[in-house]
Amino acid sequence: MKAFAENPDVKFADVNLQGGGPRGSGSPGAGGWPTIRYYNKETGVEGRDYVKKTSMATCSELGPEGGMLQQYIEEAGKTSLCSVVSPFKGCSEKEKAFITKVLTLSASERTAQLERLEAMKESKMKDDLRLWLNQRLAILSKLAPSSEEKAEL
Repeated sequence: MKAFAENPDVKFADVNLQGGGPRGSGSPGAGGWPTIRYYNKETGVEGRDYVKKTSMATCSELGPEGGMLQQYIEEAGKTSLCSVVSPFKGCSEKEKAFITKVLTLSASERTAQLERLEAMKESKMKDDLRLWLNQRLAILSKLAPSSEEKAEL
């Protein structure tokens, strides 16, 4: 949680479901502990369950043993810990290369890239490609043209 504390795209909450808390049609909490769900504009109040990627227990997969929690948060939150300001703290080498490339583009070219990638969001793809798509979208969103730049386009 500390890593994402300054990230406006992510909020953490702990919901006590004892006493008939909000369960929705998916019945969060009915499958045992831990129940990991995410909520955003796409999921609405029903939210979505975490989908395991390995045969490990959820707590192991997302814990230090599996180390997949940051990836999950970035995927579900469609965000990244990657800073678009040099020295690109929190970025992988792949993300750094993408930022460097995007910084050479004009405001209209960045907007076109963002629109192209947004259009790909509903496409079927492997988890690693979806993660890379979301990372690029997060980077482009951070580098999106300002209101003044948009007015000039």
